[in-house]
Amino acid sequence: MIIHIDFNSSEAIYMQLRNQIVIGIAQEEIKHGESLPSVRQLAEELGVNMHTVNKAYAILKNDGYLTLDRRKGAVVCVSTDTRPQSIETMNVGMRMMVAEAICKDISLAEMHQIITDMYKEFGDKNGGNL
Repeated sequence: MIIHIDFNSSEAIYMQLRNQIVIGIAQEEIKHGESLPSVRQLAEELGVNMHTVNKAYAILKNDGYLTLDRRKGAVVCVSTDTRPQSIETMNVGMRMMVAEAICKDISLAEMHQIITDMYKEFGDKNGGNL
Protein backbone atom coordinates (compact mmCIF):
# COMPACT_ATOMS: atom_id res chain seq x y z
CA MET A 1 0.00 0.00 0.00
CA ILE A 2 1.46 3.30 -1.09
CA ILE A 3 0.04 6.41 0.53
CA HIS A 4 0.88 9.91 -0.61
CA ILE A 5 0.17 12.75 1.78
CA ASP A 6 -0.03 16.28 0.40
CA PHE A 7 1.07 18.48 3.28
CA ASN A 8 0.05 21.57 1.27
CA SER A 9 -3.51 20.39 0.73
CA SER A 10 -6.44 22.07 2.45
CA GLU A 11 -7.80 18.57 3.15
CA ALA A 12 -6.91 17.31 6.62
CA ILE A 13 -4.13 14.71 6.68
CA TYR A 14 -6.27 12.17 8.53
CA MET A 15 -8.94 12.48 5.79
CA GLN A 16 -6.33 12.09 3.05
CA LEU A 17 -5.18 8.92 4.80
CA ARG A 18 -8.73 7.64 5.31
CA ASN A 19 -9.67 8.33 1.68
CA GLN A 20 -6.56 6.66 0.26
CA ILE A 21 -7.18 3.54 2.33
CA VAL A 22 -10.79 3.38 1.08
CA ILE A 23 -9.56 3.75 -2.51
CA GLY A 24 -6.98 1.02 -1.86
CA ILE A 25 -9.74 -1.29 -0.64
CA ALA A 26 -11.97 -0.43 -3.63
CA GLN A 27 -9.11 -1.13 -6.05
CA GLU A 28 -8.30 -4.32 -4.13
CA GLU A 29 -4.75 -3.16 -3.42
CA ILE A 30 -5.70 -3.76 0.20
CA LYS A 31 -7.54 -7.06 0.66
CA HIS A 32 -10.24 -8.16 3.08
CA GLY A 33 -8.58 -9.61 6.18
CA GLU A 34 -5.29 -7.81 5.57
CA SER A 35 -3.71 -6.04 8.54
CA LEU A 36 -2.73 -2.43 8.07
CA PRO A 37 0.50 -1.10 9.54
CA SER A 38 0.39 -0.20 13.22
CA VAL A 39 -0.46 3.39 14.09
CA ARG A 40 3.13 4.02 15.16
CA GLN A 41 4.65 2.38 12.08
CA LEU A 42 2.43 4.22 9.60
CA ALA A 43 2.94 7.54 11.39
CA GLU A 44 6.71 7.10 11.15
CA GLU A 45 6.56 6.09 7.47
CA LEU A 46 4.41 9.10 6.56
CA GLY A 47 6.11 11.56 8.89
CA VAL A 48 2.88 12.45 10.69
CA ASN A 49 1.70 12.42 14.27
CA MET A 50 0.43 9.10 15.66
CA HIS A 51 -2.84 10.80 16.65
CA THR A 52 -3.43 11.62 12.97
CA VAL A 53 -3.19 7.95 11.97
CA ASN A 54 -5.21 6.91 15.00
CA LYS A 55 -7.99 9.33 14.00
CA ALA A 56 -8.03 8.00 10.42
CA TYR A 57 -8.23 4.40 11.69
CA ALA A 58 -11.04 5.34 14.10
CA ILE A 59 -13.06 6.92 11.28
CA LEU A 60 -12.46 3.88 9.06
CA LYS A 61 -13.68 1.64 11.88
CA ASN A 62 -16.74 3.82 12.44
CA ASP A 63 -17.47 3.83 8.69
CA GLY A 64 -17.33 0.03 8.58
CA TYR A 65 -14.03 -0.53 6.76
CA LEU A 66 -11.84 -1.82 9.60
CA THR A 67 -11.97 -3.79 12.77
CA LEU A 68 -9.51 -2.95 15.50
CA ASP A 69 -8.01 -5.91 17.35
CA ARG A 70 -5.48 -5.58 20.17
CA ARG A 71 -3.46 -8.51 18.82
CA LYS A 72 -3.81 -8.02 15.04
CA GLY A 73 -4.17 -4.23 14.95
CA ALA A 74 -6.27 -2.61 12.22
CA VAL A 75 -7.72 -5.28 9.93
CA VAL A 76 -9.64 -4.62 6.71
CA CYS A 77 -13.15 -5.92 7.20
CA VAL A 78 -15.70 -4.05 5.11
CA SER A 79 -19.08 -4.28 6.77
CA THR A 80 -22.24 -4.19 4.70
CA ASP A 81 -24.28 -3.83 7.89
CA THR A 82 -23.99 -0.07 7.50
CA ARG A 83 -25.30 -0.08 3.91
CA PRO A 84 -28.48 1.98 4.57
CA GLN A 85 -26.42 4.56 6.46
CA SER A 86 -23.83 4.53 3.66
CA ILE A 87 -26.50 5.20 1.04
CA GLU A 88 -27.76 8.17 3.05
CA THR A 89 -24.21 9.52 3.44
CA MET A 90 -23.63 9.13 -0.33
CA ASN A 91 -26.90 10.94 -1.01
CA VAL A 92 -25.86 13.91 1.10
CA GLY A 93 -22.36 14.08 -0.43
CA MET A 94 -23.51 13.66 -4.00
CA ARG A 95 -26.22 16.29 -3.63
CA MET A 96 -23.54 18.99 -3.59
CA MET A 97 -21.68 17.38 -6.50
CA VAL A 98 -24.85 17.37 -8.61
CA ALA A 99 -25.57 21.00 -7.68
CA GLU A 100 -22.02 21.94 -8.72
CA ALA A 101 -22.37 19.98 -11.96
CA ILE A 102 -25.61 21.81 -12.79
CA CYS A 103 -23.98 25.18 -12.03
CA LYS A 104 -21.06 24.28 -14.31
CA ASP A 105 -23.42 23.09 -17.08
CA ILE A 106 -22.34 19.44 -16.84
CA SER A 107 -25.11 17.27 -18.26
CA LEU A 108 -26.70 14.22 -16.69
CA ALA A 109 -25.18 12.12 -19.50
CA GLU A 110 -21.72 13.49 -18.69
CA MET A 111 -22.25 12.73 -14.98
CA HIS A 112 -23.32 9.17 -15.84
CA GLN A 113 -20.18 8.77 -17.93
CA ILE A 114 -17.96 10.07 -15.14
CA ILE A 115 -19.50 7.64 -12.64
CA THR A 116 -19.38 4.73 -15.11
CA ASP A 117 -15.69 5.41 -15.77
CA MET A 118 -14.96 5.50 -12.04
CA TYR A 119 -16.74 2.19 -11.46
CA LYS A 120 -14.64 0.69 -14.26
CA GLU A 121 -11.48 2.17 -12.76
CA PHE A 122 -12.24 0.50 -9.45
CA GLY A 123 -13.22 -2.81 -11.04
CA ASP A 124 -16.99 -2.67 -10.64
CA LYS A 125 -18.00 -5.67 -8.54
CA ASN A 126 -21.69 -5.12 -9.30
CA GLY A 127 -21.45 -6.00 -12.97
CA GLY A 128 -22.09 -2.48 -14.24
CA ASN A 129 -25.61 -2.29 -12.88
CA LEU A 130 -26.47 1.39 -12.76
